[in-house]
Amino acid sequence: MSVLHEGSEPPRHRGPVRAPQSLAGGLLLIALAALALWLTQDLDQGTLNAMGPAMLPRWLAIGVGLSGLALLAAAFLKNGDLLERWSLRGPVFVIGAILAFAVTIRPFSFGGGLTTPGLGLLVAGPLAIILGGFATPEARLRDLVILALSLTPFCMVLFGDLLNLPIPVFPQALTGLFPADWSQKAVLRATAAIMAAVAILVFLTTRNRRRAPVDVADHSGRI
Repeated sequence: MSVLHEGSEPPRHRGPVRAPQSLAGGLLLIALAALALWLTQDLDQGTLNAMGPAMLPRWLAIGVGLSGLALLAAAFLKNGDLLERWSLRGPVFVIGAILAFAVTIRPFSFGGGLTTPGLGLLVAGPLAIILGGFATPEARLRDLVILALSLTPFCMVLFGDLLNLPIPVFPQALTGLFPADWSQKAVLRATAAIMAAVAILVFLTTRNRRRAPVDVADHSGRI
């Protein structure tokens, strides 16, 4: 990998494309945005007072698409990096996390009588966060568990309580663990509070563990 010295500029590229890496990234983001808009075209967007299931993913897709257009413009206006070799680890774990979320949040039939139980956001959320986190080789299970137990209850309260979106939050069998006179939202809030408390407990009980030292020295003999 080349190293730019102080005061030097990125290498200039021939042709109209001055930043191939930005061009590829912009095209990928635009493709993802177009796919999301196509998949949500039959969903109701609703209003700000009564948000529908398509509002959040649709506007996120628009934001991603605009970011892709900005990268495309930068690819022709500003010098940037060439495309580099990339590993399959990232895409495999990210796609795996998305698929795991899809087949666990609601009952999913594979055909032939094989159907997964609907576990709701309570299980699908942490599972997707932990799997997606391993897309980087620097991932640590402790940090991913704390993130999953912290982010999932936030999403549960946001989507299931505040926005009243029709997203399955927890298995129906879980309601039997709480008093019969509790409403569904009361069970949701209690579950979210328990998960947040577990996240704090995991953080406090594991924060004093020493991390393995990371060797960052260059042993290649090059300067």
